[in-house]
Amino acid sequence: MNKIPVETFDTPELAVAKLAAETAELIRSNDAAGKPTVLGLATGATPIRYYQELIRLHKEEGLSFQNVITFNLDEYAGLPREHKESYWFFMHHNLFDHIDIKPENINLPSGTVSDAEIPAHCEEYEQAIIDAGGIDQQILGIGRTGHIGFNEPGSPKDSLTRAITLDEITREDAAPAFDGIDNVPTAAITMGCGTILAAKRIVLMAWGEGKASIVQKAVQGPVNDIVSASYLQEHDNAVFYIDQPASTEL
Repeated sequence: MNKIPVETFDTPELAVAKLAAETAELIRSNDAAGKPTVLGLATGATPIRYYQELIRLHKEEGLSFQNVITFNLDEYAGLPREHKESYWFFMHHNLFDHIDIKPENINLPSGTVSDAEIPAHCEEYEQAIIDAGGIDQQILGIGRTGHIGFNEPGSPKDSLTRAITLDEITREDAAPAFDGIDNVPTAAITMGCGTILAAKRIVLMAWGEGKASIVQKAVQGPVNDIVSASYLQEHDNAVFYIDQPASTEL
């Protein structure tokens, strides 16, 4: 039995069309009420189609991001913004450069703060989310370790934004993009599980048979710190949007 709502779609395209429409409705509703919309955003292959659909809604249907504030989940430690594998670069290449969002409304953890500066940087990130009014809609993918953000196995449910050591499985998955595992950073700064769970609405996307096993653990398994996505079972407004192959073990 599923312990969290799951919507299964024939294709990822159908899933992202529904999700992007939900995001657009949220933005337009808040615009009409004179309120900003605060989005929590993810990186990786999973959300790219979603970002493409948001860009289409902006260019073809006039969806404006002028009053949208974004907070990204994470960033690799040691990567400057211009590095092609930095999440700053990823987000601008795949979304921000193609919509009318204000640069000052874009928030990502920094990959280049010194070790001594990390605690203060993480506290400032948490405070910026609070000052923005909290996250209205948080978008997630899921890693093979079950991580949301970079909350690797052992991450407490109430954890906040912090530095984290990356699991070897996570680094192996990133190795092709970095031309080998030796080039993959060993650490990152990530929103904590508690930070993510504070969002008003959470949508986790997963595509393909390779995600079927970890989706099953997150949705139907025990809630524990081994699979941080399992914490979503205890959120009152979270849902999984998955394609048919990702649903095969449910």
